[in-house]
Order: sequence, then C-alpha cells, then structure tokens
Amino acid sequence: MLDPNVIRERFQQQYAVPPELIVAAPGRVNLLGEHTDYNDGFVLPVAIDRTTCVAARPRTDRQIRVRTAQFDQSDSFSLDQIMPNADAPWSNYVRGVAQGLLDRGLPLRGADLLIDSDIPLGSGLSSSAALEVAVGYALQRLNRQSLPGEELALLAQAAENQFVGVQCGIMDQFIVTLGQAEHALLIDTRDLGYELVPLPSSVRVVVCDSRVERTLAGSAYNQRRAECAEAVQLLQPHLPHINALRDVTPDDLARYADMLPPLVQARARHVVSENARTLTGAAALRTGNLTDFGQCMRDSHTSLRDDYAVSIAELDVLVAAATSVPGCYGSRLTGAGFGGCTVSLVDAGAVEAFRSQVAAAYQEACGRTAAIYVCAVSAGVRPVG
Repeated sequence: MLDPNVIRERFQQQYAVPPELIVAAPGRVNLLGEHTDYNDGFVLPVAIDRTTCVAARPRTDRQIRVRTAQFDQSDSFSLDQIMPNADAPWSNYVRGVAQGLLDRGLPLRGADLLIDSDIPLGSGLSSSAALEVAVGYALQRLNRQSLPGEELALLAQAAENQFVGVQCGIMDQFIVTLGQAEHALLIDTRDLGYELVPLPSSVRVVVCDSRVERTLAGSAYNQRRAECAEAVQLLQPHLPHINALRDVTPDDLARYADMLPPLVQARARHVVSENARTLTGAAALRTGNLTDFGQCMRDSHTSLRDDYAVSIAELDVLVAAATSVPGCYGSRLTGAGFGGCTVSLVDAGAVEAFRSQVAAAYQEACGRTAAIYVCAVSAGVRPVG
C-alpha cells in the first residue's frame, strides 16, 4: 500500500496546493474462474494490498490535468472534447472514465489529478482496472456524486471496452470496486450477483510475478473471445436455449463436441470445466476444505495450459515449483495469461520455505528472478489519508 502522505507531498509539488482527497483502488488476483467472465460465467477473485492511488482537487474550469508518477508524464484535456491520446496511452483510461461519467449525465468540473501505483504493470494483477476505478471514484466524489459500486464497475469496464479498445469482462472492475478484506468474492458475471466467501486465517495468498510482461490489447485475448463466441454459435442449433458458454454443461459439451472444430472444442472445454471448478472450489472454501480447493486450482492451470493455451513455460515452471512445496495447497496462472503471475494458496507456516524454494527453482530453470508477494486480502476502492 502506498503512503498517502507521500502522494499528498507529490501532488503539492506538482500543483502547488494540497489535494482535496486521495483514494486507493486495489489490484486483484483471481483464485479460480479464468476466462469465464466474458462467457457469463463464475469467478472467484480477491482484492490485494497493492494499490493505485489518485490524489485529486477540483478546478473552476473544464480542464482535466493529470500526472502519473509511474511514467513521470503529464497530460491534459477538456471535458468538452475528449479524444484518445496515442502519445500517452495511459491517459486514455482517465479520458475514457471521464467520458463515461459525462455519458451518464453526471455534471463534472475540471480537476487536477496525480496518479501513483505499486501494482506491477502487465503482470495480470489488474493495474488497468484499478486505475479506471480509482479515477472514477475520485471524480465522482469531487463532484459530490455517489454511484453504486456495481454502476462504477460497469462504467470502468465500458471505458476499457469502448475507449481503450480492450474487450475485458466485468470481473476486474467488480472486485476492485466491491472487494472486502479477508474474503474472496464469488461473482456471477451474468446477473452480477455476488457472495462473500471467507478465507481461512491459516492460509496466505502468494503471488509470483514471472517478470514476463504481457500486453492485453496486443495478445490473443480478443481471439479467445471470438473462439468462445464461435463455439456458442455452432452449438446453438443443437442447444437452442444457450446464449453463452455459461449455459453449456459438461454433458452437453461431451454430447455435441464433434460439432466443433478441435481448437474451438478445446476453448469451450476449458470454459465449461472452469465454471464447474469455480463453483466446486467456492463450496470447498466455505467449509474450509483447502485440499479440494487446491486441487481445483491445479486442475484450472492444466486446463488453461492445455485447452485454452494461455500459459507459457515460465508460468508452468512457477506452478510446478509451487506445488512441490509442502504446505502449498494449489497454484495456477492468474489473469489473461501470456505472461504475468501465478497465484498460490499456502499455509502460513510454509510461506518462507515457499518463497525460497520457488525463487530458486525459477532462477535455475528460467534464468530469471521472480518477484514474490505475500498478499493481504484487502478492501475495494476507498478514501485514504
């Protein structure tokens, strides 16, 4: 968690006045349910204690001035003419959220903003969702508005879909907005129903960053979405009730698998099985059955690697190293894949051995140094400082 006092000092140095407010939005890691959210399925993320902070102060005109400490860059734009800025791609998240607020008819004044973050970029920990939600939350509070959490999450998702051009699902923005400390959030991405699922105090969520960066917009993410849509289209003549892969049961898929090209069949098999694993895993977590939950995590990684083809060698090494450590219940890649991070559920007493053994195995196999974070499961977007 960034120090709000440092953020305040940086804002004052930049704008010569103190901020009116500082907000923090967390990163997230997904325990189960990968690539299911854009298929109307189930996901089980947690918010973590890595944050994006936005310090803000209103202006008397219609200008938004924004500076990012991460990139040491500034940008500005008028609320009366919001266009993408190819020279500062990070600012398009800010621009898209501002446009979304205006599209909802919310009156906005200009603002001075300072952004800082300790969420690793390109690692699959939802730095983009944290930025969108933090900016949206700060702007609505500056303008004495109070959007429901679900609406703020949908606004942030729309900014990424429509303004930035990444067709992400709703999971990231939802957990960043509505997460609670010491709980996972089981989300039905179709109707946005959700349930808090407590995590046993005896375990830790450990994130291992492969340091292999992946860029979501330039990856095969949109291709996977298209393959899932193709599966639905091909299955609908045989299963007319379905609208998404969420509606396909494992028995349905087994019965009509031959209707799908092999590649599309594999993509559908991952999504259908992952939905079932997520519900099974949440049920295990409710009763504290960490062994069964860990097995769901392991099976998820195998499916992501073999059927969805979004893992890479470095992530496979990290998962294999993690699951070889006594006290690790399960491990899997998390996020879109193609790089980024793994997530592991580890007994508290085994964390130090886990860190040293996984780091050594990864260095030996890949010649890279993994960044390993023992994460506190935290609350969603909130005022700080």
